[in-house]
Amino acid sequence: MRPGGMGGLGGRGFEIDETSPVYVISVAAQLSGLHPQTLRQYDRLGLVSPDRTAGRGRRYSARDIVQLREVQRLSQEDGINLAGIKRILELENQVLALRMRVAEMEHALGEASAASAQREAAVHASYRRDLVPLRPQVGSALVVWKPRRGRAD
Repeated sequence: MRPGGMGGLGGRGFEIDETSPVYVISVAAQLSGLHPQTLRQYDRLGLVSPDRTAGRGRRYSARDIVQLREVQRLSQEDGINLAGIKRILELENQVLALRMRVAEMEHALGEASAASAQREAAVHASYRRDLVPLRPQVGSALVVWKPRRGRAD
């Protein structure tokens, strides 16, 4: 069945995506190329935290499998210890969260700018059109006369 299609569960539709917890630990171990005990250790250390069933069994998603492979690569190829890997993953998650927040704020800014432009257009549309602006003519001057008080001529 295709993701997002109709399933056979009572005729209701369901979706399976990269975050759906579908793999038991033995399948996740095969897919990641790691021993199930390694997966348990990574879970205890908080490196990869799979979802849990009601009976406390671990269920891994496709995203968890990718992360397991990344932990293994960092450990084996780059020689980073597990504490360092945990910190790297935390920082990557923080960067992802910040990027999402920036995107939210950019969207909100765009909406606020559009709303401001609409309000400005409404104000301009409300100007009275029957008033004619006064433009000074070249060579004409306005002289204001103010009599002086208390001066006897």
